[in-house]
Amino acid sequence: MSILMFKGILVLVLFLVSLGIAAYSTYAERKIAAFLQDRIGPDRAGPFGLLQPIADGVKMFLKEEIIPTVSDKLLFILGPSMFMLTALMTSAVIPWGKPLEFGGVTYNLQVADINIGILYIMGVVSLGVYGIMIGGWASNNKFALLGAVRASSQMISYELAMGMSVIAVLLMTNGSLSLNAIVESQGTGKLYGFINVSGINWNVFYQPAAFIIFLVCAFAECNRTPFDLPEADSELIGGFHTEYSSMKLGLYLFAEYINMFISSTVIACLFFGGYNFPGIEYASTVLPANVVSLISVAALFGKIFFFIFFFMWVRWTLPRFRYDQLMRLGWQMLMPIAIINVLITGAVIIFFGN
Repeated sequence: MSILMFKGILVLVLFLVSLGIAAYSTYAERKIAAFLQDRIGPDRAGPFGLLQPIADGVKMFLKEEIIPTVSDKLLFILGPSMFMLTALMTSAVIPWGKPLEFGGVTYNLQVADINIGILYIMGVVSLGVYGIMIGGWASNNKFALLGAVRASSQMISYELAMGMSVIAVLLMTNGSLSLNAIVESQGTGKLYGFINVSGINWNVFYQPAAFIIFLVCAFAECNRTPFDLPEADSELIGGFHTEYSSMKLGLYLFAEYINMFISSTVIACLFFGGYNFPGIEYASTVLPANVVSLISVAALFGKIFFFIFFFMWVRWTLPRFRYDQLMRLGWQMLMPIAIINVLITGAVIIFFGN
């Protein structure tokens, strides 16, 4: 099998996995909410309600397609399509595991190992705001427009603090923007110079402030509670997708869950070693390479599912901010802390070595 064919299969698998995780994240969220609120949750569609996401998807497809007569029809369709496209594009540069080997040929579990991987993710995520803004504007509805304006200002504000937190991590990896290089650097070396266990030299131990800033900003970027002001139903009905129905609304909702999945993946790669697991170097010496590769994929997805659960837990635990509190947190608290963290990191590297 050629490398190009393998890349094509990998793209298809990532597409299906992203949609599958997004679909069953809705089921998991409803079950977790039910548990926290002492309820049962969905249990009618299939055993334990496992077919509920499929039922919801069929419902979305079969609902009446409504396009407001006063809307800009082209932009009205383009908005959710663009939001979904940008959500799916981000997985292309993520290393999902150690390479596989078949017939003496090495196949990397990464669609594109570009040397600006984290910059690519930040850029594509930034484009997602255009899908929200276009949808809110094209709806010609004051609630949708206000939700779109809130979303765009919120995402722009928190992207700055997120970028500054990433810079601190990049300084720890000699300035490399490649996600693969960042993950690899966390799989070797001693933690703090003396704990000699391979696979746990994670950036979270060196950059806890950057991790907390990035995590908070990820909640804001994904419009998750307590940062769900763009679609605050108590104020704006449904926010930027108030006028949407059927599968166009489904694209917006699915894209948000895909963004949550990708955010969890990026957090795992930047701060928790990505596909590395404790003892990975020893496992590579006693187990076949492909077995270690499969274990590394499982390790990464274990970390991803933990952070997806954390996203959901926070949603059903914390109340929503007021908008002035949200902006104050982004500009007056997270940004100064992120800048100070970068300065301290640079000073430590200069005077004490990396």
